[in-house]
Amino acid sequence: MQVISVRDFHKTYEKTVAVRGLSFDVEPGHILGLVGPNGAGKTTTMRAIAGILPPTHGRLLIAGNDVVETPVAAKRELAYVPDDPHLFDALSVWEHLEFIASAYEVADLETAGAALLEQFELTEKRDAFAHGLSRGMRQKLAIACAYLHNPRAILLDEPLTGLDPRGIRIMRESIKQRAAAGAAILVSSHLMSLVEGLCTHVLILSSGNQLFFGTIAEARSAYEELGGEASLEDVFFHATEGTRTQTEA
Repeated sequence: MQVISVRDFHKTYEKTVAVRGLSFDVEPGHILGLVGPNGAGKTTTMRAIAGILPPTHGRLLIAGNDVVETPVAAKRELAYVPDDPHLFDALSVWEHLEFIASAYEVADLETAGAALLEQFELTEKRDAFAHGLSRGMRQKLAIACAYLHNPRAILLDEPLTGLDPRGIRIMRESIKQRAAAGAAILVSSHLMSLVEGLCTHVLILSSGNQLFFGTIAEARSAYEELGGEASLEDVFFHATEGTRTQTEA
């Protein structure tokens, strides 16, 4: 069963079409990389799946729950971390976890919360207030909060923002672990190396249009003219260059 299911998704702002006709699925254990130039519609897609933006047309399902028709049921199964997550500056690191545990009725906060703090190397910051955390620590806290209720669908918009090399490694491993445990994960990133090394599938967007959806290997095969050893970065630029030129024209 698909955990994340998008069917003929369109989003229009007045006369501007942000996304048109997007369809894809993310199954348990799969990590889908959402890539595209600036303005391609990546964040719009993420926010719509998370139930923040209503679709102009189409259906968005989380574990079979329509995010428009049954938003509470859908949101209980997902976690969304934007590229600039907002924390509560007056709350401590642990109080953030307490807040999430209360909202999602997490029974084993002490055990699960402590494990997440250890995983993201935030144990020593347990009582620190959010306003005093570095950008990287704030990012790790936001991800820890997202993981706390064991969501079946995880949406991460530029999850490596603000992280140092060690933090990047920790974040990558945490995403792999969640997928191995059965979560369906959607990652938006401008880093082709991250997507190629982490994701099982890729979705290429340009100017709101879906150019490709499939596995990394299928992406290479779809553009045979690049050769079988082409990197995802090569595939990305080849796929988007023509659409960008047409848009500019």
